[in-house]
Amino acid sequence: MEVKKQTLTRKVVHAGGWQVAKRLAKMVPFGGTAVVIALVGHDIKKKGLMRGVANSGLDAIPFVGLAKNAVELFRGDFIADKNQNGKGK
Repeated sequence: MEVKKQTLTRKVVHAGGWQVAKRLAKMVPFGGTAVVIALVGHDIKKKGLMRGVANSGLDAIPFVGLAKNAVELFRGDFIADKNQNGKGK
């Protein structure tokens, strides 16, 4: 049997595709709110309590979240992730 190995490019595309899919799902005006609520714990883990809640709150507002995520696709996050040691920037 031959085992299929994923190339590095394929792995990067797969991982990056998931990130883009999550961001696009958040951009849907009212259905995106449900996605944001489901991912609020992930935001808090990545950004810390205050920044995570603020980021999720902005994403949950229908057209504000749409505009914010559209800009973040090209610019990057407005609210930075916390440092590796657990403290905010």
